[in-house]
Amino acid sequence: MRVAVAVPLLCIVAGSACSSKKQPPLGTHSPLAESADQVMYGARFVLNDEGVARAHMIADTAYFFDENTRVEVEKPNVTFFTTTGAKDAVLTALHGTYNSRTNNMIARKNVVVVSEDGRRLTTPELLYNQQRNEISSDSAFVMTEPNKRLEGIGFRSDPNMKNIHILKGASGFAKGVSTEPTPLAAPLTLPAPKR
Repeated sequence: MRVAVAVPLLCIVAGSACSSKKQPPLGTHSPLAESADQVMYGARFVLNDEGVARAHMIADTAYFFDENTRVEVEKPNVTFFTTTGAKDAVLTALHGTYNSRTNNMIARKNVVVVSEDGRRLTTPELLYNQQRNEISSDSAFVMTEPNKRLEGIGFRSDPNMKNIHILKGASGFAKGVSTEPTPLAAPLTLPAPKR
């Protein structure tokens, strides 16, 4: 009798355990992977200009297209170097595109560039021209450094942001410097001319 009750009870418990409708979690992947010629994880690139390393790029994932001349990257981290090889600045973004034919890289979404001496620039999109060793954008940007803030729409600069040219809408402040006009002093009275 005990066996007759235990067997059906065991079948009910085992059957309910196997009838779970929950699907196993699926990993997320980019739709770029479906059409890419090649996919690389933990990708590393050296961006050279006539044999001189101008930048190193590390990306979480790289998708190669157009006979491997266009690379779409996820989470690029680019370290810029001076002509002497010293670290100059670091760029991070969520997405980017590197074109080996033009040697240009476009960084997109939450782009941040931080120089070695503390300047920080944020913008939604940025172009790096490797041959000119120049970063630029036609989007709004904010650049900060200790006690200073500069913003505008569009800029061109060297990667460490020491020489920045703002295209339009420049505004900013520096601690201790006012952009407000100074109050007018009391009118100056000159003595009457002698005769």
